[in-house]
Amino acid sequence: MDPLSLKSLLLLLPLLGCCVGQGILPAGPVSALVGGNVTLKPLISYPPSVITWAFNGPNGVATFVGGTVTVEDAYTGRASLNSTDGSLTLSALTPGDSGDYSVNVITTRARFGETKLLVVEPVSNVDIKSNVPDAIEYNSTVILTCSAIGSSLSFKWINGSAPIVVDGTRITEIKTNSSSVLTIKNVLRTDLVGPIYCTASNSLTMKSTTTPFNLTVYYGPDDVTLTPANPPKFIQAGSTFNLTCSASSLPPASFTWYYNGMKIETSSSVLTLDMIKGYTEAANYTCRAENPKSKRSVPSPAVSFTIMEGISSVEIIGPTGVLIASNSTANLSCQATGGTVGKVDWLKDGKPLGPSSPRVVFAADESSVLISPLQKDDNGRFTCRVSNAVSSKEAHYNMQVVYGPEQPTITARKAVEVNQQVELTCSAASVPPASYTWKLNGTATTTTAAVFIIASAAYKDAGTYTCEAHNIITSKTTSTSHNLSVQGEGTLDGLSDGAIAGIVIAVIIAVALVVVGVWCYCRQKVPTSSPY
Repeated sequence: MDPLSLKSLLLLLPLLGCCVGQGILPAGPVSALVGGNVTLKPLISYPPSVITWAFNGPNGVATFVGGTVTVEDAYTGRASLNSTDGSLTLSALTPGDSGDYSVNVITTRARFGETKLLVVEPVSNVDIKSNVPDAIEYNSTVILTCSAIGSSLSFKWINGSAPIVVDGTRITEIKTNSSSVLTIKNVLRTDLVGPIYCTASNSLTMKSTTTPFNLTVYYGPDDVTLTPANPPKFIQAGSTFNLTCSASSLPPASFTWYYNGMKIETSSSVLTLDMIKGYTEAANYTCRAENPKSKRSVPSPAVSFTIMEGISSVEIIGPTGVLIASNSTANLSCQATGGTVGKVDWLKDGKPLGPSSPRVVFAADESSVLISPLQKDDNGRFTCRVSNAVSSKEAHYNMQVVYGPEQPTITARKAVEVNQQVELTCSAASVPPASYTWKLNGTATTTTAAVFIIASAAYKDAGTYTCEAHNIITSKTTSTSHNLSVQGEGTLDGLSDGAIAGIVIAVIIAVALVVVGVWCYCRQKVPTSSPY
């Protein structure tokens, strides 16, 4: 077909198709990749007798007329027309192939269709660049630019796994066909926790940054605190107590310590007692944290305490000689070394010792106690307890007051029967313990123990027994007597254990005999039944 006839046909068929029918191509746009293929197929039910394809108006692409397919020179080798279904296939696509494609078809009637083809370049080379190598929280403005190669691009920003939300005020985004510029004012540490990804896409391809992007946001110091926050009012010198200063900061903060506003020469985050061992007065301690990047310096709350020496040792100095009741006096002195004495307590046998009588007199500072004269009740363990706010120490002194012997007592029966064993026990309160001797009817015996034993009493053992108690230090001797009567066997009131046992056995036997007799009697009275 000559060019003039083809152009005339192309001009005529659209007019005819518009009048007869439309809509035989998809609305579009139809997308295809640069260098790829695309097939545009009209929706017809019968084989066409005439087909014409045009691009951007009257520019012909291919025709089918009179059984012959003709491809325009500009599309030779790249376009093919299927005369059976009317489809047009384009290959080796270029961006210049993008545009409006129309088709006119005559089957049983004339049909017309039009669609848009969009030839896009695939996404590649997605990259993120920043205007700064790092940022300072609250101070810096960060501008991130995501660029990519491709056509009709759209972009999406991801922080870790969550999309970055653009609020239009502090975080804004400017988009172009080839880039997205994300601006973050007064950047926060949470804005760029990372890693940061950028995804570029068009209708056919999508690609993200191959290497995650990370940007360090320096922050702090925040939350500057001291541990412990509430230390004791008094701290014992030489103990393991320390103060720790901590802060949330990147990079880690440096620390400076202050004593009542005066700088302490240490940069450690831990303040030990060795560092402040010369400071013994009550004081406020603070720590200041500084970030070398942000140049921010923030103080901690103050804590207050006093460093106090503990009591090292305590000793009681008391009498070393023999102490005799009613004659001797005892002065107990409590001496402490190291630290400041806060309080002195005296105890005797674990119970508080107080000025219970005029005999017991304490010094004004209670560092000593005078007991005059000593009595037997002063025997025991004396304790001096010295304490201050951080420590407590004790010392002990065992007081032994010599006294006695006091009037002895004899524990024994007053009367026994012959052949019974007899024990007479003598006891007398005495320090040191008394020694004992015995007399019978005024005559000394050979017994020198506290217990006088008669293995088998005889009539000759009756009489007055005298116990004498003697204290070897006081040289005092006291005595007491006890009268013992020896009588014939069975003459004392009351039954012996053997007699009681015999009576019990006899009663049991008698009861048994009565029971047997009653049973036999009842058996004889029972009548015998006649067998008839």
